[in-house]
Amino acid sequence: MKEITVLKDFLPVAMKEGLQFGDELVLAVVTATKPDFYKQAPLIPAADKLGVKTIVIHTGQHYDELLGHGMKEFRLDERVAFNLQVRGDLLQKSYELVAKMGWVARQLKESYPDTTFVPMVHGDTLVAGMAPIGWMFGRGEKVAQNEAGLRGMAPKKFSENPEEYANHQWEGEWVMARQEPFPEQWDTFTAGAGCEFHFAPVELNRKHLITEGYPEDRIFTVGNSVVDAVEAKAVRPDGGASVFDEYPGLEASDAWIRMDIHRRLNLTEKRFKAIVAGTLELVKQGEHVVWVELPGTKFALETYGLREQLVREANARPNFMFTPLWKEYAHVIEFLKSGRCSAELTDSGSMQEELNHLRVPCMTVRFNTDRPETVKDAKSNLLVPPFSSSFFSGMVTHVRTNLLETMKKGKPLYGREVAPKIVRTLKDFYDRGELRLLRSVPDVLGISKDDKVTFL
Repeated sequence: MKEITVLKDFLPVAMKEGLQFGDELVLAVVTATKPDFYKQAPLIPAADKLGVKTIVIHTGQHYDELLGHGMKEFRLDERVAFNLQVRGDLLQKSYELVAKMGWVARQLKESYPDTTFVPMVHGDTLVAGMAPIGWMFGRGEKVAQNEAGLRGMAPKKFSENPEEYANHQWEGEWVMARQEPFPEQWDTFTAGAGCEFHFAPVELNRKHLITEGYPEDRIFTVGNSVVDAVEAKAVRPDGGASVFDEYPGLEASDAWIRMDIHRRLNLTEKRFKAIVAGTLELVKQGEHVVWVELPGTKFALETYGLREQLVREANARPNFMFTPLWKEYAHVIEFLKSGRCSAELTDSGSMQEELNHLRVPCMTVRFNTDRPETVKDAKSNLLVPPFSSSFFSGMVTHVRTNLLETMKKGKPLYGREVAPKIVRTLKDFYDRGELRLLRSVPDVLGISKDDKVTFL
């Protein structure tokens, strides 16, 4: 039988020298991609104020200056104790994350047996699904999840009539629809099974987790730490360059629709071509659109031979801008707060939250959403799925013409000063001697609180 090598060589894990820990609580903030940078960053100053030591375990997936800039922008790079240097496609990243996180878990257990480490993963990123596997199997303990309980939902009824479909969303029945985004819905669901502490943004997330059988006494509705990041970037103390210095054309209108597309299913041929054609139709109708090109967007445009067309249109039409990825998170927040952005077209989950907090209307380019509260409860968001190019452009036109004012009044859902609530909860458990990261059934059911789990 022929032997075939199936695993590529890994880059080594980079570990900071001189780490010192004692009999104490250490919050290990896990970061991987752009949403992690700004949603996890607020945990560190919150922990500093409460006297809780922190380290950052960074996967190293976003290592270039463009995608990885958030590590510097939020000063996360100053706290990195381990850089896993993960590379490759979805499959390679997955098995590297499990293996390397398991190694880190064992290294810390052997070197610092008296220290209580609590890794904090976030949301529905790949590392949220994979890191708990490595930590559990390497150490015999679970982790904590910031932004827990994200589950896809969709309106039960669909209509090709934009007005009817908008009404179905705001007034009609919703159902579970966890098939997409992929792999994000798998990531967050798997993360739940590997977590002992679940920090949910809103009550709906808490209800999802309870329905799935997680103990209620370890689920905490705290809000979303993205609001802490937004508020931190609302004013630029460093006096850095403005987004309008980077892109002067943005000053030409106060009715821009900012647009970013990157979800894998939206990059499939039928959906993506509907999005491109629908967007160009909106531009021809006079709508001001600024399309921010993410790496996945660029790959899809080049694959389908559409990128040159967008570049030509942007050069020919003053109401259409086609820009590279905005490196600084502060630039995104500045533009959204400037009054020049009338709405956002996005398939991002985080943007739905940020726009709700800033009261900027959101149009989510998906058939479902894992932030349904922004549609049903706040009415700051509507789904604009790429069913066809004409439906896409028609839905945007209906929203812009008839619903923007209602959406601007949507109530903010995600609280304030969320990170301190998360850290304080963990610290309180630790101070009471109740911070257990793997509980038994007798412990959960209250049969015996002394039934501590320690594997041989």
